[in-house]
Amino acid sequence: MSPALDRLLKPRSLAVFGGSWAHAVITQSLAMGFTGDIWPVHPSRDSVAGLPCYPSVEALPAAPDASFIGVNRHATIDVVAALAARGAGGAVCFASGFAEAATEYSDGPDLQRELVTKAGDMPVLGPNCYGLINYLDGALLWPDQHGGQRVERGIALVTQSSNIAINLTMQRRGLPVAYVATVGNQAQTDLATLGEALLTDPRVTALGLYIEGIGELAAFEQLAQRARVAGKPIVALKAGKSALAQSAMVSHTNSLAGSDAGADALFARCGVARVDTLDALVETLKLLHVTGPLASLQLTSMSCSGGEASLVADSAESQPVEFPPLSTPQREALRAALGDAVALANPLDYHTYIWHDEDALTACYSAMLSGDAALDLLIMDLPREDRCDTTTWSPALNAIKRARADTGAAVALVTSLPENLPETLASSLIDAGIAPLCGLDTCLASAVAAHRIHTAWHAPPAAPLWIPPAETTEAVHTLSEREAKALLSAHGVAVPQSHSVTSAEEAVNSAERIGYPVVLKGEGIAHKSEAGAVHLNLHDADAVRQAADAAARVAPSLLVEQQITDVVAELLVGVIVDPAHGFVLTLAAGGVMTEILRDSTSVLLPTTDDEIHAALSRLKISPLLDGFRGRPAANLSALIEQIQAVAACVEANRDRLAEIEINPLLCRAGDAIAADALVSLRSTP
Repeated sequence: MSPALDRLLKPRSLAVFGGSWAHAVITQSLAMGFTGDIWPVHPSRDSVAGLPCYPSVEALPAAPDASFIGVNRHATIDVVAALAARGAGGAVCFASGFAEAATEYSDGPDLQRELVTKAGDMPVLGPNCYGLINYLDGALLWPDQHGGQRVERGIALVTQSSNIAINLTMQRRGLPVAYVATVGNQAQTDLATLGEALLTDPRVTALGLYIEGIGELAAFEQLAQRARVAGKPIVALKAGKSALAQSAMVSHTNSLAGSDAGADALFARCGVARVDTLDALVETLKLLHVTGPLASLQLTSMSCSGGEASLVADSAESQPVEFPPLSTPQREALRAALGDAVALANPLDYHTYIWHDEDALTACYSAMLSGDAALDLLIMDLPREDRCDTTTWSPALNAIKRARADTGAAVALVTSLPENLPETLASSLIDAGIAPLCGLDTCLASAVAAHRIHTAWHAPPAAPLWIPPAETTEAVHTLSEREAKALLSAHGVAVPQSHSVTSAEEAVNSAERIGYPVVLKGEGIAHKSEAGAVHLNLHDADAVRQAADAAARVAPSLLVEQQITDVVAELLVGVIVDPAHGFVLTLAAGGVMTEILRDSTSVLLPTTDDEIHAALSRLKISPLLDGFRGRPAANLSALIEQIQAVAACVEANRDRLAEIEINPLLCRAGDAIAADALVSLRSTP
């Protein structure tokens, strides 16, 4: 564990400041069996929760390893200063009214800066947070109830919401939790730093994050890299959408990408499995705690009901999982265990002929577990313990434990309904090396998440992200199309031959020099097609004059351009600057189909040719690039080269770039050419 945070996270002495909140902290720590010293501090009380009080930090017997500060926001500053001067190991700042409440308290941000200054090198969690629970050692800096218990090993949870943290401790699904920690305002110690420290504890198996906003990108990258090296996976649930820095975005890219796409790209790049619900967070962490990341998405499923087998197969339709055919040895062993009356398949309905025969069930389960699947599922809902007799389920439960011990396979017992898995059974299954998972859909989503981590860990490490500059008040200036193309062309982006003109006759002269057919566009407006400022397939002077007259009504200037023919597909290539996640490169269906299909994917810069190729393959229009139904295929090498040229332009203008969009990038059998371009730069007003 990080030496700076070791005393705070694994304390042997606690100082507790305040009244009622301090009472709760002491009560919870004693109930959890904390064996270290607990020192209440209060200027006027003799005791708190039955323990004698000390009047000040200076009066304490020694510098405490960890402190809970449950006093008002102004007094919190004084306590932090005194603890830092005494050499304390760290503190939880419970009070609110700091930077998060700038609207209510104008001095909130200043107080938060003062808090950090007074803390110096002493670690501080918060302010505006509940603190932390160490279930391994029984140490709590937590002013409320919680639902956890002592464990010998388990996962760690770090959240930006104290209430979400409380809710997660109340889960009854058997997830062994080693630590729960909240970070609040992250004034000094952020989520990534705390997560990295927790992962260094050898008793921690995985890390779960509830994120409302990424702090320092470089710190998050480092957290993910340390997790990869330690072999301890991270699962993240990110809520909300952070605001983008752009104040005047006029492209499609902004609406297609947004910060949520940036978050997806960041987690994928870092090998962090993103989930969408608290259910999936808990179940994925359970699976990873027991099995670790999954090497493939090949699964087997067993149940004693055709209905359950059908539900599993139906759930698999919405996930990229596979249920491969049974191998010959599996079929032979299953036939010997089940007889001739059972149809052998994967998913398997093994019926109830052998339900009471533990040895036959063990032989059946072992046969399924003997294949090459990454995860073997046993679908089994348990009866209500308050109204039913569960003893007839014992042979099946004993059999799956025996089969898992005999084969060493990765196994999950899955209930179709979450409430049909008693917590005591879930804990005993984990002890037997079996993942207890609740809900068929969530189970399969967890398997996919566990496989994503394996895939990311076995890919070459990504280059460090390009970090956006700090947000500024600089104005955003949008270049003309001709200026934008000139800037992009300087970095290798191919553009059509073109001329800017101001009259119909100049347009005709330019068209003659370029050669027909040509395109005429109005410059200086966004979304030219929607405004009626794009005229295609102009084959003679009269057509050019008419188009110029029409475009001049809606645009201040005109552009005559070579028309690109033999187009295989149209793409959008855009980059936005997302301060929360970096430079987000979005690839999408382009041209008039951008808003209709909303077919897009995003990666972060810098990126590799392989990553771009993989991103293109995720698009719905990727068959067009490959040559759909006998049509010519796009030149993927040329296409990727053009996308990397856009990235080169971004790199060269990182300090002033606001946005780039090419829409469409015309993909052909021999090349790819930017037919339209938008570039916005930041400049001092």
